[in-house]
Amino acid sequence: MEKIWLKSYDKGVPTDIDVSKCNSVVDIFEESFRKYPNHSAFACMGKILTFADLDRMSAQFAAYLQNGLGLKKGDRFALMMPNILQYPVALFGVLRAGLTVVNVNPLYTARELEHQLNDSGAKGIVILANFAGTLEKILSKTPVEHVVVTQIGDLLPFGKAQLVNFVLKYVKKMVPPFNLPQAVPFKTALAKGGSGQFKTPEIQAEDLAFLQYTGGTTGVSKGAMLTHRNVASNVNQAHAWIGEDLEAGKEIIVTPLPLYHIFSLTANCLTFSTIGALNVLIPNPRDIPGFVNELRKWRFTALTGVNTLFNGLLNNQDFCNLDFGSLKLTLGGGMAVQRPVAERWQDVTKTPLVEAYGLTETSPAACINPLKETTGYNGFIGLPISSTEVQIRDDDGTPQPLGEAGELCIRGPQVMKGYWNRPEETAKVFHEDGFLKTGDVAVMNEDGFLKIVDRKKDMILVSGFNVYPNEVEDVVASHDGVLEVAAVGVPDPKSTEAVKLFVVKKDPDLTKEALIEYCKENLTGYKRPKHIEFRDELPKTNVGKILRRALRDEAKN
Repeated sequence: MEKIWLKSYDKGVPTDIDVSKCNSVVDIFEESFRKYPNHSAFACMGKILTFADLDRMSAQFAAYLQNGLGLKKGDRFALMMPNILQYPVALFGVLRAGLTVVNVNPLYTARELEHQLNDSGAKGIVILANFAGTLEKILSKTPVEHVVVTQIGDLLPFGKAQLVNFVLKYVKKMVPPFNLPQAVPFKTALAKGGSGQFKTPEIQAEDLAFLQYTGGTTGVSKGAMLTHRNVASNVNQAHAWIGEDLEAGKEIIVTPLPLYHIFSLTANCLTFSTIGALNVLIPNPRDIPGFVNELRKWRFTALTGVNTLFNGLLNNQDFCNLDFGSLKLTLGGGMAVQRPVAERWQDVTKTPLVEAYGLTETSPAACINPLKETTGYNGFIGLPISSTEVQIRDDDGTPQPLGEAGELCIRGPQVMKGYWNRPEETAKVFHEDGFLKTGDVAVMNEDGFLKIVDRKKDMILVSGFNVYPNEVEDVVASHDGVLEVAAVGVPDPKSTEAVKLFVVKKDPDLTKEALIEYCKENLTGYKRPKHIEFRDELPKTNVGKILRRALRDEAKN
């Protein structure tokens, strides 16, 4: 019986891609600049950048990084922005300069930001002014030498740019005061870069393109080292999956998930750029009415998202009344797609919600349902994409036969090089033969389709984002009133799971409200506990280790 399954999902999709041609992410988007110069590339807040605009501005930014800041190939450079036009300009500029991109969640607390900047060794950062106050608090404790600050309206037309920036800062009070005297405005950086030229560095396939931070399997956030070959391979794998189902130069993809997230970064920003598609950027997808108003302006053909986002849209009547006549593809990833959501999506839009599976460590795509063959929800994460091997293994690493559950393990050109400066953590997630341990328990049927049945680790999944109990517990345990704490995931109808804390008090006067406020200061929103329960003691093993599983099982019953 087959124990390794390598299969494409359609006769027109190659089983293998030519990995020797997947040497550089830069080559991929520069080819799009050449092929589609007059096509629209990115749209946001009524402004459209063509591929020629993106070529010109990213070259200016690359020149500024090299000539103005003196940065060298391999230096790490952080980007801390939501979905605005400045993100792709900065992204492509950093990569064209031969630097490594360090994507940062704009909602990070000062503690989280400090960790990532220090761990990555980032020498510079582009940050939205709305979050510059967070950077100010910790900048002196990091290796960051160069700060570029941008405002949301900076790349909008003259007049509108000034109005938007004024309203956000002085009317809506969305830009807290900050003091970063060394900071250079983004538009100034572009202007300075425009007076020179960047020198295209010689990029090797194994050079790092991204340090993409993730919790990995346990502990604090770690940087997954994604090489140019890793990401370029995944783009080519995704392109092979698309095949001829989408038309070059004619697609409009809606991009609500943040581009700093690996799913949106590879699937929307990079893959769709290879076919000359227009990315419609949604800066704040949580504003469902505003999101729907933007959708109304476009004959969009593709949309990616997570289950909670699709569910939120479906519960908005204005969304249900939109014209979906042009929609060809809806791709769900980041978390499990739920049957009721998928079935209602198909009922409303008349197109299936296609489920995919991946990890930060796999750049991210590893399995996707066949586009042509998927006519409705099937409960599977799909088949291995081109040049991807998967195995189901037991705890001893022994491959399991079809139909037997075990840990899903993946090998392919998109699998990361390892964790940045963490050889021991890297060793933990790889088998000796190069298969990556995903931490997910899966089964494979006789046709090679995979189904996720459980998660092996204690990771909590909140709206598509990984929350790791160790990090939450470390923060809460630092509160003077806490003696012991355990964090587990409990079912939540809106976000798949929510964080629940079990706490033993040190201070008898400690309240839930005080703990919640403390977490707000130290944890990003999706990591904060939704439920807190005080206990006299926590269940432990005979060596004193807290039994999270027992608490999780209690909470679910």
